[in-house]
Amino acid sequence: MSNASTSACKQAPGVIAPVINLKRCEGKGDCAVVCPEHVFDIRRIDTADYQQLGALHKFKLRVHGMKVAYTPNTDACRACGLCVTACPERAITLARIEAR
Repeated sequence: MSNASTSACKQAPGVIAPVINLKRCEGKGDCAVVCPEHVFDIRRIDTADYQQLGALHKFKLRVHGMKVAYTPNTDACRACGLCVTACPERAITLARIEAR
């Protein structure tokens, strides 16, 4: 990791995590491109997540290729915020990880 991305980080890994609003996400992948920690994966929406959406959001997803962002590497997030500012749909927020 370069010093530039290290200096932008605000937290140690595992404190803050990105939260994706699947009703807003269009799977464009800007978050995955800018994330220095490789937290994001752009892929087809899970069936269970798709079924929870209303008709309008289901239609929107079909128009956008059924792809959304998921965060399989959430524990690596260092809260730099690059994903939040890069997302054109404003579908990402950062939140403190609850104690498990």
